[in-house]
Amino acid sequence: MKALLALILLVQLPIHRAVPTAPPPPLGCDDPESEAAAEVAVNYINDHSHHGYKFALNRIEQVRVLPQGPNNEILFLELDLLETTCPILSPTPLANCTVRSFTEHAVEGDCDVKLQNLNGKLSVLASKCHSHADSREDVLQLCPDCLLLASLNNTEVLAAVTAALNDHNSKTPDAYLRLLEIGRAKIQYHPVHMVSVEFAVAATNCTAEEAKANLEACQLLPEDQSNFGFCRATMVTRPKEDLQVDCELYGHQPGVTFSHPGQDTSAGLVPSPGQGFTNHNLRLSHNSPVASESSSSEFPSSVLLAKSVAKRAAPEVAQHNKVPRPVGFALPPPPCPGKVRYFKI
Repeated sequence: MKALLALILLVQLPIHRAVPTAPPPPLGCDDPESEAAAEVAVNYINDHSHHGYKFALNRIEQVRVLPQGPNNEILFLELDLLETTCPILSPTPLANCTVRSFTEHAVEGDCDVKLQNLNGKLSVLASKCHSHADSREDVLQLCPDCLLLASLNNTEVLAAVTAALNDHNSKTPDAYLRLLEIGRAKIQYHPVHMVSVEFAVAATNCTAEEAKANLEACQLLPEDQSNFGFCRATMVTRPKEDLQVDCELYGHQPGVTFSHPGQDTSAGLVPSPGQGFTNHNLRLSHNSPVASESSSSEFPSSVLLAKSVAKRAAPEVAQHNKVPRPVGFALPPPPCPGKVRYFKI
């Protein structure tokens, strides 16, 4: 009898089944974790770029997280960047750099970045970037009087750079400067004919006076003494000739290098067949040495195609939002893409 009673009581006991927990919501592009990863990625990109200007984050287009184990995950980010006015060799922190405005003929960078978050520490495993200037049509449609970027190989541009650097070298008692690269250029044809140029320079082991005596002996300073700088100049040829030059040397920056040997402008610059572009492409493809076999630096095809898929899907989302909804019903903001910080090209 006791055994039967125990059996009845056992059957009547409530059965507690494990309730499956919902997976965590997908990481949004504007979530703090995504923004922290994007900041690490942008700093990495600027640190490994060797031409042109620094780039700032404009928008996080997509984020994907792949769990790898306890306190270990891989993040794939798609980033939209915008060119700033800070040269890549400038010691100015990115936070203090001004994003170049739309009316200045902006340059956009597109980057895919793979990071690892291990025990809360973010590190970049790989990155792929390219950049392009906004289309001439888009700029002129909104700003018909805005000047467009000129080819860095343009003969007028080369003449302006030559005149500007030669003028600076002839008037300074300090180090004789050599040209590293031309960064940007614009040409205005009316009401005055004016060429505006920006270019990177480096100090040599000669003063201007020593360069006059023996120019061939002037070489860029060795890496442990290197001194890079930047010049901005405007040269007016009509109706009245005028030349304004402003050059700044940054002083020695340990660890900052430039692969170009430098170019002397005293005899003028000759157009180069490989320089017929208006801006330096952020052509960056870099794998970090910290990448391991367990966290391959390869980007999955789904990540590389996500941006084009998202853009194709955008009209569908817009139509979906037009469906009438009950009063008081609000759609939650989509997790991606994120907010535009400056403007969309």
